[in-house]
Amino acid sequence: MKKLQISLAAARVNAGMTQEDAAKALNVGKQTIVSWEKGTSEPKMSQSRALSELYKMPLDYIFLPQKSN
Repeated sequence: MKKLQISLAAARVNAGMTQEDAAKALNVGKQTIVSWEKGTSEPKMSQSRALSELYKMPLDYIFLPQKSN
């Protein structure tokens, strides 16, 4: 899940937002944003769409698939 972690945090920072800003905009707790970025949990599809809109990035840019070796 490393790609997801990097992509979520990078998308947020690129949007000029703090974890607190993102949490408030998505009506979730800051810890939820932290968990998504650390990879300890994943957003639901509806939350993923909201992240895409919030960060003004297509879903496939935020949620990059992992490459298998």
